Amino acid sequence: INNIILLQVEQVEADPLSLYGADKTDGVKTIVIGRKRGNLQPLGTGTCLQDQIIEGRKLFSISNALTASQSGAPVFVSNGTVLGMAITHEVASQRRYFAVPALEFIDMINNRGEAKPLTQIGKANSQRNASVKHIILKTDYGDITIKLYNETPAYRDNFIQLAEEGFYDSLMFHRIIPDFGIQTGAADTRHARHDDIVGWKGPGYTIPAHVVDGLYHKRGAIGSPRKPDDRNQNRRSDGSQFYIVTGRKYSDEELDALEAENNIKYTTQQREVYRTIGGAPHIDQSFTVFGEVISGLNVADRMTLLPVKGDFRPLQDIRLKSVEVVY
Repeated sequence: INNIILLQVEQVEADPLSLYGADKTDGVKTIVIGRKRGNLQPLGTGTCLQDQIIEGRKLFSISNALTASQSGAPVFVSNGTVLGMAITHEVASQRRYFAVPALEFIDMINNRGEAKPLTQIGKANSQRNASVKHIILKTDYGDITIKLYNETPAYRDNFIQLAEEGFYDSLMFHRIIPDFGIQTGAADTRHARHDDIVGWKGPGYTIPAHVVDGLYHKRGAIGSPRKPDDRNQNRRSDGSQFYIVTGRKYSDEELDALEAENNIKYTTQQREVYRTIGGAPHIDQSFTVFGEVISGLNVADRMTLLPVKGDFRPLQDIRLKSVEVVY
């Protein structure tokens, strides 16, 4: 939320805005200028040559009432220069308004170091992440404790990074499907209205598929959704969304039919699990499984009983309040 992405482009179309040099906002009048749809001045044209991630830390609290659509807009001061970039953030269930200060941008740009792609952020913590004991998903219906598989390290590291950044805080469980499970992690659900169509926005990147033999969609499995094959030939996973399988039990006849339909073969162990415990065998080998629930699956079961709309969004908003990583 406090990062800036530097883009190197072929041609600059607009002059940069002047930055305000003060290190505090006491007594300074601020004016938030929102983005106007359909009348955007491009900053650059042509192919993006290089992207670079700069990690930020400082924030200015401001009093202007922002809307979610104004996040990323410049915050001006009375002399016409830029105080910083507007963001909104949920603090103790209340929306707070901040600006990432201009001086922070200057410091980040001057100390930017080497460029690294979005998908590489957090890689330095891979060894630490392998020692995580468990992760607690705190929901409106209770806690769900999960573990992430070290067999899928890119998914483990990505999930932990997003959790520690607060990305998942206050997102909705936007899809609830009986006999399958619950899904959350879409960024467009944080401030969604009751009639909004949600579930299409992630963190800005996808992750290569990583289907591991022996990791399958048993009851309690955690997997990563993705776009359909006709729009996603490489079957890359969404960068932030995940589902928890509650599932149902399957007969041998049903498993035989799924094997023929999907051209896969279930092991003896998988068949026993799907017959006696349940799961979602119809999506095995098509989606990445990267974790499982170790306690609190009954919380997900309760959610699957709730009434939903035609797009499987619950009539009642249910939130993933926060995610705690336990080392």
